[in-house]
Amino acid sequence: MTKVAAAFRLARAGWVMVREGVIAALPGEYMPGLPGFGWRVSKLLARPRSRKRDRVQSMSAAVGKLGPSYVKLGQFLATRPDVVGSDVAVDLALLQDRMPTFPTGLTRRALESSLGRPADELFLSIEEPVAAASIAQVHPAQVRTEHGSKKVAIKAIRPDIRRRFAQDLESFYLAASMIERFVPMTRRLRPIEVARTLAQTTKIEMDLRLEAAALSILAENTAQDPGFRVPSVDWERTGGDVLTMEWIDGIKMSDVQALRDAGHDLRALASNLIQSFLRHTLRDGFFHADMHPGNLFVEANGTIVAVDLGISGRLGKKERRFLAEILYGFITRDYRRVAEVHFEAGYVPAEHDVAAFAQAIRAIGEPIHGQPAETISMARLLTLLFEVTELFDMETRPELILLQKTMVTVEGVARTLDPAFNMWKTAEPVVGDWIKGNLGPRGLLADAGEGLHALVRLSRQIPEFSHRFERLTHETDRMVEHGFRFDAATAEAIGRSEARHTRSGRVALWIIAATLVYIAVQLS
Repeated sequence: MTKVAAAFRLARAGWVMVREGVIAALPGEYMPGLPGFGWRVSKLLARPRSRKRDRVQSMSAAVGKLGPSYVKLGQFLATRPDVVGSDVAVDLALLQDRMPTFPTGLTRRALESSLGRPADELFLSIEEPVAAASIAQVHPAQVRTEHGSKKVAIKAIRPDIRRRFAQDLESFYLAASMIERFVPMTRRLRPIEVARTLAQTTKIEMDLRLEAAALSILAENTAQDPGFRVPSVDWERTGGDVLTMEWIDGIKMSDVQALRDAGHDLRALASNLIQSFLRHTLRDGFFHADMHPGNLFVEANGTIVAVDLGISGRLGKKERRFLAEILYGFITRDYRRVAEVHFEAGYVPAEHDVAAFAQAIRAIGEPIHGQPAETISMARLLTLLFEVTELFDMETRPELILLQKTMVTVEGVARTLDPAFNMWKTAEPVVGDWIKGNLGPRGLLADAGEGLHALVRLSRQIPEFSHRFERLTHETDRMVEHGFRFDAATAEAIGRSEARHTRSGRVALWIIAATLVYIAVQLS
């Protein structure tokens, strides 16, 4: 019955989005056939007051009624402009992740359940929450130290949130499978894989031990970096449902006037932010993927402190090399090399022509070189690049999309601090140093050392490979002689699975039909 319940929840979500004007606010004037008809019907069914709101307001009203799962879905889809389109992604990024607070008593209960000790033994005091989002809320608190006490921040998971997310994720999977099945043009975007990525992301975000570990990794990576750090973690008071960390006294980067009044050099802050992000991305391959201004504080000495590391991104060496080479290629106008990098990385299918792809990339790069450097957006360049790659059948690369989204956010923050910010001049030292160290002679020696190490590991596994090959040969000979057969249990299991899917699919369709009839009756 899980598919039936998921179908009901999906139908309700669709109805809420129609009534709040979300569907009508989407660009549908030129959609053909059934999608266009559905869009026109949604405009008739939308509440009259929703027609006076813009798209962001309509989305906010809808997710407010649908709950935390849909807030998180909207934020996640904001990182996927390849799926929802650039304009919609920008609007989704503006959704406010602000939810009602829950009682402090529930936080105490979560503390004691997660840590196995009384809250009063762990904390001197726990104050009322100062911020609440879709997954957790934050409390100021005091802990005992050798010299008295100190202030900390407690992040506590929202009660019952895991069950609610699990239920709504079933609906997201159902929607993704229907889209992939009935809208063939979307299969390149892999909707089911998008839903699976959302499920994995939220699963990680709802285990606060993993966020604590991410903070610890980033702290180690940036220990010697000037002007950037993250809060320290209190591991004794951290568990799956609660994260205790250093309280940060600073000014949020969203409050530009307060930063200016405090005497901070806004231009230096913008430069430090971009260079720190690029160092994390290229040098470490691990970056904070939610660096909006509300998550960035500036301390009195000008140090930037990044909080809320529930979402982080990783890039392997191949992806880092790809990023550095395409940025350097655009800087030097070597469009042929930018094209070759895409093919070498395997991102563009080999049947396409490198010269044709280089021509398409030139169409992006040449207009940039005709503009003043301070008006050129690196994030915009990456957006245009990914749009061009669609023409050459480049499949969605989630790790690169997350990088693009974060770069858009970070560059936007830098430009609010310094409207004349020169992205390229600021990025060049970090990108140039990485290229010298990884693509020059020193990089070649490092690659050779890694290759030799891999060869040694492979040689140690040769006896196991030989055993596996011998066993595979024996099995193949037996299949040739006797044919490929299922055993009785396998055949029966396949039959039961097919029957179950057929029944549940029919039931779901009937329930959706009944829901539509009910809605029509209510409207009449």
